[in-house]
Amino acid sequence: MVSSKALARCGLVLLSLWLCIHSVPISVEKAKDKPEVEELEPPQSADTGLHYDRYLREVIEYLEKDPHFREKLKNANMDDIKQGKLSKELDFVQHNFRTKLDELKREEMNRLRMLIKAKHDLLQEGNGNTLDHQALLKQFEHLNHMNPHTFEVEDLDRLIKSATKDLENYDKERHDEFKRYEIMKEHERRERLKTMNEEDRRKEEQHYEELKKKHANHPKVNHPGSEDQLKEVWQEADGLDPEDFEPKTFFKMHDSNGDGFLDESELEALFTKELEKVYNPANEEDDMVEMEEERLRMREHVMNEVDTNKDRLVSLNEFLAATQKEEFHEKEEWETLDQNPIYTEEELREYERQLATEENSINMKAVELQKQREDLERKQEELNAQKLDLKQAMEEVERIKTQTYKDEVKQPGGPIADGGTAPVVPGNNQPLPPGHQQQEVQLPGHS
Repeated sequence: MVSSKALARCGLVLLSLWLCIHSVPISVEKAKDKPEVEELEPPQSADTGLHYDRYLREVIEYLEKDPHFREKLKNANMDDIKQGKLSKELDFVQHNFRTKLDELKREEMNRLRMLIKAKHDLLQEGNGNTLDHQALLKQFEHLNHMNPHTFEVEDLDRLIKSATKDLENYDKERHDEFKRYEIMKEHERRERLKTMNEEDRRKEEQHYEELKKKHANHPKVNHPGSEDQLKEVWQEADGLDPEDFEPKTFFKMHDSNGDGFLDESELEALFTKELEKVYNPANEEDDMVEMEEERLRMREHVMNEVDTNKDRLVSLNEFLAATQKEEFHEKEEWETLDQNPIYTEEELREYERQLATEENSINMKAVELQKQREDLERKQEELNAQKLDLKQAMEEVERIKTQTYKDEVKQPGGPIADGGTAPVVPGNNQPLPPGHQQQEVQLPGHS
């Protein structure tokens, strides 16, 4: 998941370096001094969590180095950037920077090819499934893969649009993920109840209701970004008198990195006191996952109200303008998650139907796999039996051949080892064959 700290810098990542707010960060000790007016450098880029984050940041860093492009960037607005007007300025970027962008694109293409090959190899080593080519094409949406060698206007346009879309979808994906978490938690609770007897079920339900009431019994939660909420931070976290609250001083004190902007992490830090009213990790009734969702909801609310240029950063001017709105003096209590149902009963039933469908599918697959296993085991047994029969038949053939050979050797005229025929030795009463004469054998010393 993309971190909120990463998203805090996505203004730069989306080529929103056009931010040229005239201010200068100062220390807390000098917070009440009037700042000098000078051009403020945008915050440095950070990891967005996107799979092409490194490529994105390196492209931006090289484009920043080109004087012409940097000047156009300063004069552009977010709408121009999103609509691709800035991308056309790539044609005027110096040759040495274009050459480096070409190299970056080739490196990115090689990385994606290696990624796809690794996925393919993993699938082949697993169950042999084929790759989802439609899903793979999405990996290349941030560049023109039909031209793998050079970085062109279309590549920059695709990169900006992909980063914009992916980062803007982050909040929706986060909300969907949290909803699934809450639905699953309730489903598991109900499933546990089904395993209990009536008495235990009654006690568990009673305990559950008591925890809900205990969690809901908390002090008033101020509206995030309201005057009361900020004054509470000013008093309890900063140790200052609420009567002396001064928005510009407050901004500079909580711009912890002194870059002239409140990013999403710095904003979320402002809500800690409000969250502590509702959530305590030591309490059984308080879910820390819900606390983080509450924190993000608060941040999202403030961003929607204050971040007028939608770069996910709050500038000093935006902050001061927000303190002049009527909403800044909002006195109504912030509605926490327990006051706003995350899901409907129908969504829970739909989730359970999906689980049942998936379980049936898994069970059917398990039965099919068991059947295949049994078939393979049966075939293996048959193969082993055939191998045994063949071995026994071969041994029988060898035995018969050996016995036949022995029988033939014992018979006159039978075969000999070299394949010839054993000679017949004539007896005393048998004449020699024609052409042969019997010679008398004399012993030494006898004549």
